[in-house]
Amino acid sequence: MSAEQAILKDLVQAEIAVETPDPIAQMVHEHSRMVFKIAYSVLRNYADAEDATQEVFVRIVRHARKLSELRDAKAWTARIAWHVAQERVKERAKREKPEANHEDLPQAIEQLQSSDNLEEVAISREQTALLQSLIAGLPEELRETLLLSTVEEMTSADIAKVMRIPEGSVRTRLMRARQLLRQKLSTIWEGGKR
Repeated sequence: MSAEQAILKDLVQAEIAVETPDPIAQMVHEHSRMVFKIAYSVLRNYADAEDATQEVFVRIVRHARKLSELRDAKAWTARIAWHVAQERVKERAKREKPEANHEDLPQAIEQLQSSDNLEEVAISREQTALLQSLIAGLPEELRETLLLSTVEEMTSADIAKVMRIPEGSVRTRLMRARQLLRQKLSTIWEGGKR
C-alpha cells in the first residue's frame, strides 16, 4: 500500500468515526451533567455524586447493546442515575451515622472573602439552609419529585419516566410539596413576627 493510500484510508476512517460516533461517548457527552445533577440532588455530597455518576456510565457500558433500541436515551439515563443514587443513600444509611457536611466550607470561605456585605451573605446562607432543611423534612416521594423538578429542571413527563409513575401523579406531588413548603414557611414567618 502506498503512502497516499494509507493517508486516504486514515482519512476515510476518521470520516467514518466522525459520522458514527461511539454511542457511549455520545451518552457521556450529552447526559453526564444531568446524571451528576440528579445524583447530587439525592446524595447532597459532591464526591458521592461523582462516584454515582461514574457508576451510572459503567452500568450503561454494561448495557451498551440496548442503546440502539432506546426511544428516549435521556429518560433511560436519568432513571439509571436516580436508581443508583437511591441505592447509595440506602447503603450510606446502613453503614454510617449522619454527619455534618463540610464539603461546601471552602466555597463559603471564598464567598465571605469576596463579599462586600457579610450580613447579606449570612442571611442568604441562612435562608438556603432553612429551605434545604424544609425540603429534607418533606415526605420522601414529595421531596424526590421536587428535587428532580427544581435541581434538574425536568418536565413532569420526564420525571414520570424516571420515577415510573403517571404524569398526573408527578404534578400532584409537586403541587403538594410546594403547598407544604409554603405552609411551613408561613408558620416560620408568623412565629418570627411575634
